[in-house]
Amino acid sequence: MTVPLTADARDHGLAGDGLADDGPALQKLVDALGDAHAADGRPRTVYVPAGRYVVRDRAVVWRSGVSLIGAGRGATCFVLCNPGAPDTPVPLAWFTAAQHGAGVGRHLADLTFAHFEIDGSGVVTEEYEVLAKGLGLQYVRRARFADLYIHDTAATGFGCDFLQDTVVEGVLAERCGRQDTGAMMGGAGIGIGVGGWGSVERLAVTDCTATGNGTNGIFFELQQKDWTPPRGIRVTACHAEDNRYGLSDWGADGLLVTGCALLGNHVAGFDVSAQGTTGIGGRGGTVTGCLIDGNVRDGVAVGNTPGPYAFRGNRVSGNGRYGYWQHNLAGGDREPATDIVLESNDIRGNALDGVRVDAPLREPAFLGNRVRDNGRRSAPAASGEGPAVRYGPLSLTDTGADWPPDGHRGKHVTAGDRTAVVTHNTATVLTLAPVRPGAATAWHGAAPADGAAYRLPAAPAPRAGLTAAAPVAHPCVRGNRVRDDGHPRTQTHALWITREAVWAGGRVAGNDFGGNASSATRFDSPPAGGRWRDNDG
Repeated sequence: MTVPLTADARDHGLAGDGLADDGPALQKLVDALGDAHAADGRPRTVYVPAGRYVVRDRAVVWRSGVSLIGAGRGATCFVLCNPGAPDTPVPLAWFTAAQHGAGVGRHLADLTFAHFEIDGSGVVTEEYEVLAKGLGLQYVRRARFADLYIHDTAATGFGCDFLQDTVVEGVLAERCGRQDTGAMMGGAGIGIGVGGWGSVERLAVTDCTATGNGTNGIFFELQQKDWTPPRGIRVTACHAEDNRYGLSDWGADGLLVTGCALLGNHVAGFDVSAQGTTGIGGRGGTVTGCLIDGNVRDGVAVGNTPGPYAFRGNRVSGNGRYGYWQHNLAGGDREPATDIVLESNDIRGNALDGVRVDAPLREPAFLGNRVRDNGRRSAPAASGEGPAVRYGPLSLTDTGADWPPDGHRGKHVTAGDRTAVVTHNTATVLTLAPVRPGAATAWHGAAPADGAAYRLPAAPAPRAGLTAAAPVAHPCVRGNRVRDDGHPRTQTHALWITREAVWAGGRVAGNDFGGNASSATRFDSPPAGGRWRDNDG
């Protein structure tokens, strides 16, 4: 029997009526095409016409050389569910090291997944199951994943690891990680494990969108502690919004991130840390030309890295705490990060410090940045109750208030036994962050009753453009404009060296430190040595 190079799914028993279980017929077809490819080396394609194809209780084990092509997002939809197997994760397709023996010597190759939708809302496991993904493939070569819409999965939507010579393009992942509390592994829109192919993994992720996912919009995670962090991963023109983290580097080397929008994420827009399974942060990466704006807490959070890392030409603005935060998590690498570079960034309008250093740095460079109008969380404590106060799912209105615009950004507002986080405010309206990614309300439970009393805490101070609260050795701070042009000014100082810091050596030259609310500098711990010259203010 001759096996065709392209097989129409309807001709091989798939109904696509949204009722019949199409999983067994799809598995039979994939096996037949996979066997044919193994025999003659010619890749095959399953074409799936428009329809709703149910995959029930059992995932399809994928085969090398077999592609899956639909008629377009929304037209071809795979509906995943597990009513008869509540303890079983059901991705559409899987091929993994643990379940199927995948590895460098037994990998998938020469395949395309394109032009279809995966609806994971019907999969509910008794406990959180990291394999309850939309796609779960490991050890893949020469693959293309394009024009996919993956949504409402219990765990990660696109959860494929060890992708060599592969492109992930135009993937939309929404509301994935539905059963993830935020403290579990996985639960991302796009989660890619790295390191399985050795020191280089040639992977491009481009023009993807991830919104409302339980943990990360997009992450790259080293999967074994003794593996070499791989080089070769590029991320371009992606959008991550309303996730816990926007884009995370948990163990790559030289990750290149260009032209991405990281907006309204709950913990950080861009994250380097030891959050991953191996506790190893990324290193050697470059982030350039990105918009990192309006994240609930920090714009950029970097820690647990030996360095280097570079951020060039980004806008880091309107975030609810720090624009850039250097820190270390417990359990990860805590050595000083070497060669952290912030160059030509626009860091402005953040709630507290523009740049905050809470972990040791060695040989950092801050060059040509515009760090201005930060410290927006400047409003005094406030409270109210009665007829002027109204609550909505994502807002609090007090018509009797006269708050400074964004003066409460990043504060926690308390109403009775409930709290919510302020992302923005006008004179009378607080805009609140969703209680978790993808949620339609800022409150745990129902919104408080209209008229209920609320309170907002006072503003912290100082709020500097650049704050050093940890040892900084041999820094180069040159050509920066660190000032406040607002009315009133809210950035209290250009440079604050706290009592906990040790600022040793280096050069601070040619900076504009004038025009801040209190003074140009505040030295609770005086700098030791170095050259300071030609700094205005």
